[in-house]
Amino acid sequence: QVHLEESGGKWVQTGGSLRLSCAAPGNSLNSYTVSWFRQAPGQEREFVGTGTWRGRNIYYSDSVKGRFTVSRDNAQNTVYLQMNNLKPDDTAVYFCAAGNPILSSLRTIAGYRYWGQGTQVTVSS
Repeated sequence: QVHLEESGGKWVQTGGSLRLSCAAPGNSLNSYTVSWFRQAPGQEREFVGTGTWRGRNIYYSDSVKGRFTVSRDNAQNTVYLQMNNLKPDDTAVYFCAAGNPILSSLRTIAGYRYWGQGTQVTVSS
């Protein structure tokens, strides 16, 4: 069992930046793909981005491409989501998820076995 903890969510003004963290105390994330998802009120949980998948490439949803960056610090056993130029549409609960998805399931909820509890990000002017 891998316990994931997200942190860093808060209110931020439109156009601002925020960095979320995903930590796994007592567990190593090195053998997992870690991705970020988000869920806005009344909407389904959606894929945001992943750092690397089996050492290849970096995948992001079209809605955040160019604004969000996923990175990981293996020494700190933490994965980050740097969010820049935030928009009100980015308001959501952000979740990190860990698993070993195949490429076709990389962007799906079913591709991940472990989930954090989420952290709220609110963007407004």
